[in-house]
Amino acid sequence: MSTIESSAPTEATAPLAPSTPPEADDSTIATTDAGPTLDVAALGQQLMGRWADSRRASRELMRKEAFHRVPTHGMDEHRERVLGQLKLLVEQGTVHRAFPEEFGGDDDFGGFIASFEELVIGDPSMQIKSGVQWGLYASAILQLGTAPHHQAWLPDALNLTTPGAFAMTETGHGSDVSAVGTTATYDSATDEWVIHTPFRAAWKDYLGNAALHGKAAVVFAQLITRGVNHGVHAFYVPLRDEKGAFLPGIGGEDDGLKGGLNGIDNGRLHFTNVRVPRTNLLNRYGNVDENGVYTSPIESPGRRFFTMLGTLVQGRVSLDGAVTVASKLAMTIAIRYGTERRQFDGGEREEVVLLDYQRHQRRLLPRLAQTYAMSFAHEVFLEKFDAVFSGRTDTDADREDLETLAAALKSLSTWNALDIIQEAREACGGQGFLAANRLTQLRADLDIYATFEGDNNVLLQLVAKRLLTDYSRAFAKADAGVMAHYVADQVNEAVVNRSGLRRLAQSVADFGSTARSVGYVRDTASQRQLLTDRVETMVAELASKLRSASKLPKPQAAALFNRHQNALIETAKAHGELLQWEAFTEALETIEHEGNRQVLTWLRDLFGLGLIEKNLAWYVIHGRLSDHRAQAITDYIDDRLLPRLRPHARALTDAFEFAPEHIRADIATGEEQARQDEARDYYAELHRSGLAPIDEKDLLAAKKARR
Repeated sequence: MSTIESSAPTEATAPLAPSTPPEADDSTIATTDAGPTLDVAALGQQLMGRWADSRRASRELMRKEAFHRVPTHGMDEHRERVLGQLKLLVEQGTVHRAFPEEFGGDDDFGGFIASFEELVIGDPSMQIKSGVQWGLYASAILQLGTAPHHQAWLPDALNLTTPGAFAMTETGHGSDVSAVGTTATYDSATDEWVIHTPFRAAWKDYLGNAALHGKAAVVFAQLITRGVNHGVHAFYVPLRDEKGAFLPGIGGEDDGLKGGLNGIDNGRLHFTNVRVPRTNLLNRYGNVDENGVYTSPIESPGRRFFTMLGTLVQGRVSLDGAVTVASKLAMTIAIRYGTERRQFDGGEREEVVLLDYQRHQRRLLPRLAQTYAMSFAHEVFLEKFDAVFSGRTDTDADREDLETLAAALKSLSTWNALDIIQEAREACGGQGFLAANRLTQLRADLDIYATFEGDNNVLLQLVAKRLLTDYSRAFAKADAGVMAHYVADQVNEAVVNRSGLRRLAQSVADFGSTARSVGYVRDTASQRQLLTDRVETMVAELASKLRSASKLPKPQAAALFNRHQNALIETAKAHGELLQWEAFTEALETIEHEGNRQVLTWLRDLFGLGLIEKNLAWYVIHGRLSDHRAQAITDYIDDRLLPRLRPHARALTDAFEFAPEHIRADIATGEEQARQDEARDYYAELHRSGLAPIDEKDLLAAKKARR
């Protein structure tokens, strides 16, 4: 098994301002003189997770040039190339994993998502168009339809005979799906549905496959029968004939050039009294008979709606995973460049490696820790998804948990990925702006991930409302006095005393060292307490402020929620960050290799203390940390964690298991190192030859010495 020695920096890579050696009372850090050793192969296997075989099979495909984006392609060429890539995926048999055996699948939901996420390495446009075809369109037929629908439409969806669109989003209603304007009205005289977009804002918009390639769509519309609107349901609607022309009553437009993902033919669709058979209703959760009578196995309209949408949660799962893969790629490029590129004289005519500068470490290493946290959290997420969709743990509570987890993690990871890629780009300077090094295009393509499959701000409000619901259940019978006492406890020293972290309220001035000062908040239990307490306190404060909402008329209740909307989102963010930290911590407990466990503990500490540092104002204001201890956290990150992690940075990205064909960035595949070696050899030979010119500064220094 291959390993990489990650010991102290050599003279050539030593930081300009080395940190002070660990103090004697910092003995909880287990190191040797040479430093811990990372087993990169073992770490890589852990990061690949349960579905490592599926991921690696997809990675192997992505090494082939046929799956790579061509940077010089215009929109039209790019679209045709991506369509061709989807056909290649069908030929390779990679798109069927999540589908039933009778359709050539494996009923392997986790493996399907894991394999799909890795496509982002080849081209995000290919990944998302694949997601439209098999993760949305075909999956909607499978999850919302019944056996006759599966037999009629799934085979052609899976083999790409019928490229399809997922027609949910409207120009006027994006995340608010329940309010879409498109209607499907039952006509009992002809036993047909009449699909209609009554106004411009009801046009279906931003749909992959809609502009050119789509031959059919799953259309979400308000189901109306016998004068009653039963809410949003899904209908199978043919779009184009064999020559690619729209069928009668159907029209549309091309969305045209976008900020990214231009290999996808996004477009708009509208319907003017388009008729489809009654049986085209995907009727797993709601059916209409020939007399127009509506029936459903779920009595509550609200619960029925969220159950239908919940079956399509895999879109958010895959986005969370895809941006994690993209973040790993960006970190690999930036850290490899940072360990090779030299800038500014460090003495002895030797320029300094970028990653030896503390500021460069501060820019990249916390984001590397964030990437690891996202990776471990995603594996927990994927396990939950697979358990629900395979039926092993498919209860209403499990689905509700999955939907909340999806909303929290998709939001945080897509935002974090944009930040990670942007910082990676800036950390590579002008090289990072070149298309050949991929970072600018990667960020442009992933920009939309923050708003499709649910705008992140909307999703986080759903998370916060779930937290409040759970809180209200816990205190359903509590009177005002009990609630007031509980909330008061959240903001005074009592909760600190009960938590076992009483010392958090003390000054650190008398401890004499950063290591001892931060020791009270550095260990796993203390990090967990601080992060958990913040979430619990924020939920309690919100619940207190919103407690009267249930007794108010709807307009006043809505206004009350609106006044606290930002607090709702911040609370949900804190909850999502806690989930990521917990996943990282659980992963640590499974590591057997001592070196891996040690280095990843440092990395987890960087992530956890970084979260606390980011919210120091909250912790100080709420009495959880003194201002002195708050400063000690920052000092510990700068003086301890960054120097300890610096020697392992390259190895931690090598564990992502990217081959050169995956990276495809000149500055991260040896070119930069070759330039640096050439320059070093040139100057070394120049000085050896005696032909090197004398530096004017040396002459001036010599003159001063003679005076």
